[in-house]
Amino acid sequence: MAFENWFKRKAQNITTSTDDKRDVPKGLWHQTPSGKVVEHDELKKNNYVSPEDGFHVRIGSAEFFSILFDEGKFTELDANVESIDMLQFKDTKSYTDRLKEVKAKTKLTDSIRNAVGTVNGTEMVVSCMDFAFIGGSLGSVMGEKIRRAIDYCIEKRLPYMIICQSGGARMQEATYSLMQLAKVQSKLAQLSEAGLLYIAYLCDPTFGGITASFAMTADIIMAEPKALIGFAGPRVIRETIGRDLPEGFQTSEFLQEKGFVDFIVKRTEIKEIVSKTVNLLAVKA
Repeated sequence: MAFENWFKRKAQNITTSTDDKRDVPKGLWHQTPSGKVVEHDELKKNNYVSPEDGFHVRIGSAEFFSILFDEGKFTELDANVESIDMLQFKDTKSYTDRLKEVKAKTKLTDSIRNAVGTVNGTEMVVSCMDFAFIGGSLGSVMGEKIRRAIDYCIEKRLPYMIICQSGGARMQEATYSLMQLAKVQSKLAQLSEAGLLYIAYLCDPTFGGITASFAMTADIIMAEPKALIGFAGPRVIRETIGRDLPEGFQTSEFLQEKGFVDFIVKRTEIKEIVSKTVNLLAVKA
């Protein structure tokens, strides 16, 4: 017998052609930082919180809207507002190319989405950031979308909620990005003057100018367990003040202890807590 015959595979289930092969679908399992492995369907049923260790998996606006709004039904507002490269900015690649790539990859138009719907029967507006879109960064479109959402709330006499998950301001828009801080704060002042409730829900991570402004100026500030919340990273702070920092000083639990966060709210409880808060505190039209 020739040696080459030893390596011939004749059974069809072994000699399946490359075209007929099927890859294992991605995303069937998720491993948490503690090493726990959770099936995706089980994770989804638990609002993307690991039942093994309580770890909150990072999710986007689509998942948050399905969790919060009754039967996952909502109307998206201002869906066609998109970023442009007003400064012709270029770092390792042009901002125009970067926007094209991230829009194609995420199927999003920018780093925040507005939606109106009912939460346990109470109508409200929710703006949710998407970290997958350039780190959920604050740019001119995010500021404009929040402005429009607030105007809608004032017109319709509805409570407002922002779900924050961001690395901070978008450097490709330079001062235009920083100007959004004042723009959003001025609109939130109008919302307050109208007697309407504003809730902020801080997720992992919430950093930069967003933390320094509208994430921390809500009537009620909620945060996910163990979410990282801060302005600058720990290395920058350590080098600036020249001293060691307390362990876990940028977690939601530490900030609650210091009075910056009102409630730590698990994602599995967020719909119930938000609806109760709105019904207790919102001014009826």
